[in-house]
Amino acid sequence: MQSNVATPVLELRGVSKSFGAVIALRNADLALHAGSIHAVVGENGAGKSTLVKIMAGLYQRDTGTFELDGKPVDFRTTAEAKAAGIAVIYQEPTLFPDLSVTENVFMGRQPVGRFGRIDRTAMRAEVVELMARLGVRMDPDRPAEGLSIADQQIIEIAKAISLDARVLIMDEPTAALSGVEVERLFAVARSLRDEGRALMFISHRFDEVFALCDTVTVMRDGSYISTDAIAGTSVPEIVRRMVGRDVNELFPKQAAEIGRPLLQVTDLTMPGVFHDITFEVKSGEIVALAGLVGAGRSEVARAVFGVDPYESGSVVLDGRKLPANNPSAAMKAGIALVPEDRRKQGLVIDATVATNITDAIRGTLTRFGLVTTRRELTAAQVWAGKLEVKTAALDAVAGTLSGGNQQKVVLAKWLAANPKVLIIDEPTRGIDVGTKAEVHRMMSELAGMGLAILMISSELPEVLGMADRVLVMHEGRITADIPRAEANPESVMFAATHSPKEVA
Repeated sequence: MQSNVATPVLELRGVSKSFGAVIALRNADLALHAGSIHAVVGENGAGKSTLVKIMAGLYQRDTGTFELDGKPVDFRTTAEAKAAGIAVIYQEPTLFPDLSVTENVFMGRQPVGRFGRIDRTAMRAEVVELMARLGVRMDPDRPAEGLSIADQQIIEIAKAISLDARVLIMDEPTAALSGVEVERLFAVARSLRDEGRALMFISHRFDEVFALCDTVTVMRDGSYISTDAIAGTSVPEIVRRMVGRDVNELFPKQAAEIGRPLLQVTDLTMPGVFHDITFEVKSGEIVALAGLVGAGRSEVARAVFGVDPYESGSVVLDGRKLPANNPSAAMKAGIALVPEDRRKQGLVIDATVATNITDAIRGTLTRFGLVTTRRELTAAQVWAGKLEVKTAALDAVAGTLSGGNQQKVVLAKWLAANPKVLIIDEPTRGIDVGTKAEVHRMMSELAGMGLAILMISSELPEVLGMADRVLVMHEGRITADIPRAEANPESVMFAATHSPKEVA
């Protein structure tokens, strides 16, 4: 459906917002049209979230104009924004877990029937109708607790439609979704577009932007840079505008001397999870563990590190066999694990940046059984500087950092421990393109220093761009070991979707 260019549903012009001395937005422009999906892209800190919060009524702009249907608006609360037809679908929705799907959709505005009682029959019937419109099958009576992130987002979308929202803002909605869940969300988004609603889509994933959206706006350092039709631009052009320079090398892989095997895994098996996993990673080598979601990649990494158990097989580090299910032994031997979920598994979110960076070396900083703040800050400063962690201060809370800088803090924590083997699970998930290039450069430099790196990634360009070898998993088994020179999208995806016998 074509949008009406002359009359945006929502438009911001010259909007600025400051927090003390920090300027979050500078003269930002945005126009959303009915029947169109509009992408907004930019590095972390580009101002995307601030823009969303102004539209949602969480923040009020300092300067500029904000119009809805061509008329000035000035939302002072989120309730005002919702009443005007603006809904935000966040990456991780907040539902009431003990309430049903229906009760969550109608929370705070339940219809009342005779005698002033809540009309639960009417509520349920409307939710059934809403889910049918969205093309989604979901039990309206089941509790929200235990629902996937994807299903929780669908509930938020159903709530927005029931409120007749005309503008839906999706803020990194696919970050925690599988491929199948992403496709379902996209089908819902397209159906909403075809109903004439205006959608805004924020994502770091360019393949999704080009597959779903009609228009893309680029922001950089809080400022508006450009708006183009998707059909009239390209990924390299968007990247150049986002970072303010040409980025020809998103995967700056440097040549490294590959030495002796440091990590040797033999016949590792956990029935129902993974089977007969055998591979090695050498000094100076980056080995990618690729495959579809559910193939067992993260489970193998966690078993090698000792977090998850395995029934048989062995893990040998630099000639020494490690005990199973013993992460302390793995750490002492020289294995570091940067987990996929850095916020829940890699960081202490409420602790300071310095405390997080020194977490793995805390024993070396003690004096008379105590760790002084000065010792902690001094040790943290070294690694924060090496990894270029952007933070106002090392005693700032880690949870206030951007996703890319949180990833750097987790890396700094483990590198401070001087590991021999680095296992890094989804190294660039949820971070912007400029920071991705920094993380890739860092990985390449670490390999050049002699580390053995096992990288798990769902991003095929990252796998092909950074790995010396690609191990492909399918349904808990390794189906291919592909050298860099022979790795391409076809060979990796074929091995990722076929059993060992079919591949052979």
